[in-house]
Amino acid sequence: MSVFSDIGIVCWLVGLSGAVCATAASAPVQAHAAATACRFETLYSGKVAKVLDGRGFILEDGREVRLAGIEVPPAPQPGEASPRAAAGTAAKAALESILTGATVVLRGERPALDRYGRIVAYVEVAGSGLLVAHHLVSQGHAQVGIQVGPAACAAELLGRERAARDAKLGLWADPYYVVAAAGNGAELLAGLGYFTVVEGRVLSVRESGGTIYVNFGRRWSRALTVTISKPHERTFLGAGLSPRSLENRVIRVRGWIDERNGPRIEATRPEQIAMADLN
Repeated sequence: MSVFSDIGIVCWLVGLSGAVCATAASAPVQAHAAATACRFETLYSGKVAKVLDGRGFILEDGREVRLAGIEVPPAPQPGEASPRAAAGTAAKAALESILTGATVVLRGERPALDRYGRIVAYVEVAGSGLLVAHHLVSQGHAQVGIQVGPAACAAELLGRERAARDAKLGLWADPYYVVAAAGNGAELLAGLGYFTVVEGRVLSVRESGGTIYVNFGRRWSRALTVTISKPHERTFLGAGLSPRSLENRVIRVRGWIDERNGPRIEATRPEQIAMADLN
């Protein structure tokens, strides 16, 4: 049995060419991203006025920007003192070190606004070629999200995340970023509402009422359940991943923890699920 990396599973799922996967897998952990899989149409440019948190900032013209493709620890609440608060402070400091006083180019797919009116984009520091999301992931200050874009872009970022995790860079050296155990329901519920990466062996896969349930335990209240709606199943099958094939496999899942008779992650995209083993 061999360990199969996150980047490998994305390549396997979407059928990327060997050349594309090899390029993404060998991408060095560095500030300047050599690969271009995450480059998109230019949307705007402007000078950064203020960094808000680990993935958000405001331009001088007042527009608010959120970095696409990544998730970071949330900004701490006033007076909050916890590992999560420290992680949020560190993530903001990492982004400030890159963007303070910088002019940036925003790239992405239109429409680029989220429901709060913020621009969601991949950001490059003008004149330097530095891709901000790539740098934060490579240095261990951000995790790859679930709304990344093309599969090659996801593979590129997941390869950088894996290298940072293996090297224990940034927050990967902190308990905040430890991959959670799927069988520890109490620990998962302590992170209710937060983005989490979870790993464990799938005990069973069942379907009921138009939803597929990927179960990591015999009792929902004590272990993670991953849910996949029937409409989303087509996306998984189109990427070469049958949810029913996950039974008895060790997998890694990323997403937001909610509660439905126990801890749950809703999976809408195949990039959320990576095999931790391949026979």
